[in-house]
Amino acid sequence: MKQLFTLLLVCTLTITAFAKPPKNQYVRIKTSYGQCIIRLYNETPKHRDNFIKLAKEGFYNGTLFHRIIQNFMIQGGDPDSKNAKPGQALGEGDLKYKVPAEFNDTLFHKKGVLAAARDDNPEKASSATQFYIVEGKRYTDEDLDKLEQGRLKGHKVPEWQRQWYRSVGGTAQLDHSYTVYGEVVMGLDMVDRIAAAKKDAKDRPLEDVPMTVEVLKKGECKELDKLLGLEEK
Repeated sequence: MKQLFTLLLVCTLTITAFAKPPKNQYVRIKTSYGQCIIRLYNETPKHRDNFIKLAKEGFYNGTLFHRIIQNFMIQGGDPDSKNAKPGQALGEGDLKYKVPAEFNDTLFHKKGVLAAARDDNPEKASSATQFYIVEGKRYTDEDLDKLEQGRLKGHKVPEWQRQWYRSVGGTAQLDHSYTVYGEVVMGLDMVDRIAAAKKDAKDRPLEDVPMTVEVLKKGECKELDKLLGLEEK
């Protein structure tokens, strides 16, 4: 009996050790306006790993969505927003490093994406902590043509991305300037509700919107991969 138990234990440990990990990592953001689940992109590993590290440390818990602009985005992650006084200007807080830009032509500012905020630096390196989630607006082809000639500085918006911008919306003017590194896969209505909240002249919500950020466990991530059709074959 003891030998059988030992054999079963070894087999269990072996299976666990060689079980395929989830293909994607997911995080959950909770607020008083609801919650959402975000898939972090593997194509942007520096941003993915930095966000996971901070989330596991509990860094984001208690920070605010401190800047909201309807039909544009909601921004959060400023460490100075913890315990910030009413009306206090926010948006300048950060840690003592930046994350190198990770631009990818397949990742763009469609509605629901997670992207990195940044200051005005020539490398377009990202803030270590601050991020935004796109609410955005719908575009016409004429709008996109004008952006190509102006803000996008000659970058062409491919037809498959134009279809997203025409039907779902986004913030196309930010493409090739800010790193996109994830997308909301559940709970996008949370973003819409926060974006519609009453705010002051500095775009800070009149009532604080604190968040908690949780890194989902492997089992949950594998279930989401399966649900979204993204599991390893």
